[in-house]
Amino acid sequence: MFPALETEIKPETLSDPYEDFMHHHLQYYGYFKGPTCLPSTGHAQIDAVGKDPLMLSSPLLRSRQLLYDELDEVNPRLREPRELFSFFSSRGPLQAPKWPIECEVIKENIHHIEWVPPEPEYFYQPTGDEKEPEIVGEEQGTVVYQLDSVPTEGAYFTSSRIGGKRGIIKELAVTLQGPEDNTLLFESRFESGNLQKAVRVGAYEYELTLRTDLYTDKHTQWFYFRVQNTRKEVTYRFTIVNLLKPKSLYAVGMKPLMYSQLDATTYNVGWRREGREIKYYKNSADDGQQPLFCLTWTVQFPHDQDTCFFAHFYPYTYTDLQCYLLSIANNPIQSQFCKPRALCRSLAGNTVYLLTITNPSRTPQEAAAKKAVVLSARVHPGESNGSWIMRGFLDFILSNSPDAQLLRDIFVFKVIPMLNPDGVIVGNYRCSLAGRDLNRHYKTVLKDSFPCIWYTKNMIKRLLEEREVLLYCDFHGHSRKNNIFLYGCNSNSRKHWLHERVFPLMLSKNAPDKFSFDSCNFKVQKCKEGTGRVVMWRMGVINSYTIESTFGGSTLGSKRDTHFTVEDLKSLGYHVCDTILDFCDPDQTKYTQCLQELKELLQQEIHKKFSNFGQDVDLEASWSDIPLSDIESSTSGSDSSLSDGLPAHLLNIANELNQKMLLKKTKKKRLQTRKQRNEQYQKNYLMRELKLAEDTPTQLSGRNKGTSLEPPLTSLVLPKNKETVQTQLSGRNKGTSLEPPQTSLVLPKNKETVQTQLSGRNKGISLEPPLTSLVLPKNKETVQTQLSGRDKGTSLEPPLTNLVLPKNMETVQTQLSGRNKGTSLEPPLTNLVLPKNKETVQDPKLLSYIPRRPEIKSSLIGGVHQIGPVLTHFQEVQK
Repeated sequence: MFPALETEIKPETLSDPYEDFMHHHLQYYGYFKGPTCLPSTGHAQIDAVGKDPLMLSSPLLRSRQLLYDELDEVNPRLREPRELFSFFSSRGPLQAPKWPIECEVIKENIHHIEWVPPEPEYFYQPTGDEKEPEIVGEEQGTVVYQLDSVPTEGAYFTSSRIGGKRGIIKELAVTLQGPEDNTLLFESRFESGNLQKAVRVGAYEYELTLRTDLYTDKHTQWFYFRVQNTRKEVTYRFTIVNLLKPKSLYAVGMKPLMYSQLDATTYNVGWRREGREIKYYKNSADDGQQPLFCLTWTVQFPHDQDTCFFAHFYPYTYTDLQCYLLSIANNPIQSQFCKPRALCRSLAGNTVYLLTITNPSRTPQEAAAKKAVVLSARVHPGESNGSWIMRGFLDFILSNSPDAQLLRDIFVFKVIPMLNPDGVIVGNYRCSLAGRDLNRHYKTVLKDSFPCIWYTKNMIKRLLEEREVLLYCDFHGHSRKNNIFLYGCNSNSRKHWLHERVFPLMLSKNAPDKFSFDSCNFKVQKCKEGTGRVVMWRMGVINSYTIESTFGGSTLGSKRDTHFTVEDLKSLGYHVCDTILDFCDPDQTKYTQCLQELKELLQQEIHKKFSNFGQDVDLEASWSDIPLSDIESSTSGSDSSLSDGLPAHLLNIANELNQKMLLKKTKKKRLQTRKQRNEQYQKNYLMRELKLAEDTPTQLSGRNKGTSLEPPLTSLVLPKNKETVQTQLSGRNKGTSLEPPQTSLVLPKNKETVQTQLSGRNKGISLEPPLTSLVLPKNKETVQTQLSGRDKGTSLEPPLTNLVLPKNMETVQTQLSGRNKGTSLEPPLTNLVLPKNKETVQDPKLLSYIPRRPEIKSSLIGGVHQIGPVLTHFQEVQK
């Protein structure tokens, strides 16, 4: 259409101006390292083209924010807004996993094919002749593989990066001396790998040491490593020497898994169970610490010069999950009802994905009426069987099956397929990079240290505010019990009695050869209060479960004594969907039948319990009143560990956050308006007045005639009016009230107190403070001594006047002019004298006149007189 323009700008592709601005902006702040998409010459071309409206239809100038239909119509529509966190891009690579900076990571990509054995893989049957190799150690053996530095207890996570440790990756395996050297080459520095050391103790025998969970000194169960330079038709023996659990499924027939790279590429054969002479036993070496246990087995490799892998269970890595989610995002049908989002970032910065699965609703009312189902997996990174169950669930719920469509129509599914991506990446068995079991910290307040479960809990809390959560399931693995079973929570409500057991009973009927209802337990123990199922149950989700899948196999039905395959675990995901439909069927026949069957099973259990104790009980009327917790045993068979508490470096942070939350809860609500604040102030003022009115009569009820108030009455009068009040009071009679002009000088709130106090005062009594209060405190003793022998009218000697405050000298002289020689100090003055001087001041010779006037004795010794009335009495005695 415009050949000149096309030839001019054809070599250059113009990007959207908004994106060009954002690239410049991010590049300026160092967040974008790529070249700017729009050359500087492009701006002039845009200006030139913008002058001609016909040029706006050129395909070279279209914005990436607009979508056009197939016919290139002029009416575009806006593209959906981008996510806050970057997700998958069909044009770019997956997000690479981030590792702690202490971890060395090889550059190879490890990938395994999925394969289902054509024949059942039976348990190993012990013969009783299995050897228990004595542990030799590196003192008598040769170390052929060892990780340099592994952060253990005492260290803690600081930072992460893609690829882990910086620098050149060293070759840890030994160097072969030639083609005849048959030493195995070990490696575990890949995603989910776990092997710390390998020691060659014989021509074909190796002792293996597993790495503990990072930043801890325990949790050695998961192993996953590679061996190269194999020889076929030779029997090798491997012995893991530092396992921590005293019981294991390896003791009852479970076999390790092996994967041959040549078999996978040549025969399309994947992971399979291998091993003979399997023995699980206690390590004889006693180093004074916790006891260790050993696992030994023998194996023959299928090929020479093969690359083989050994694992505790079928691996499922973070990269495997990302590849699966990418396939969903690129599926035009599944992406319409499955929306992957980023729930949060893990401690190392890896994305924790949240899937929302539901069919679009026709009306807002229909959308609001949907109930929610929450599913999660891999909170324990070494329990990869949880990921395979989750994979089966997702395969079914995203399919075009009529049952799957029905489930999407009536439910909103919130799915977190991998709760602990950091632990999965580094090959931990149980912990996150915080060095703690996340399934013991669902009550945590440390959002930055345990982000995965903190955001999960808050997501469910918000979900409960929007709609009812019908079901919560957390998928786990179990290393000491066969079959699949679950742990639930006994309902405390009589209305929902036994209802929490209906779902697992239905699941056992839908999967009778895999799921064991007899192995389920519903007792809530104190040590499990921080687990996901208990916390969600406390939040109001009645059907809150931990589904445990064995690392071994089944002891039920047609699959008895066989190992579980990947397909078996995925099929349980299908059965979970099927059971949800049965559980919510409008026809409650199945539900009622299961509830009745549960009551009968419980009656039998109660009768069995009492029979074991030799007691007989009538179960017709009172059996339903027996607490379920008294019937069930504890979940001592649980594969879970007790909480280790918080790491030392997080204790202070947790305490500070708890205190802030406590203060936030107890803090009073701030008043919103000035009117409310004024009303509250007036209310508080009236309360203080009422309290003062109640306290005043109590204080005055025991006072003697003329006794002053404490604090002095003068403190109740306005300072500027004190002199006027003193003058008018000097001529008042007992009981005389204040004149109106006088009352106007007193504080309003103190009028009643002033009237009460003045009613018992004698004429001429002033409000002067005690005389001794006018003297310097350090000079009181000297003044008291010199005054005891003075005559009436005698002035103070110069030495004595130096001891008095200058401003009070005139007052002291005036009041002392009428004192008799030997007159003792008034009681108010004696109270102000040091205790050691009171006896001197109260000399009996000085008080010889007291028996003639008992009321004076009372005034001098027990009263609290001011100096004015006392001097009046002294004058009467002198006459």
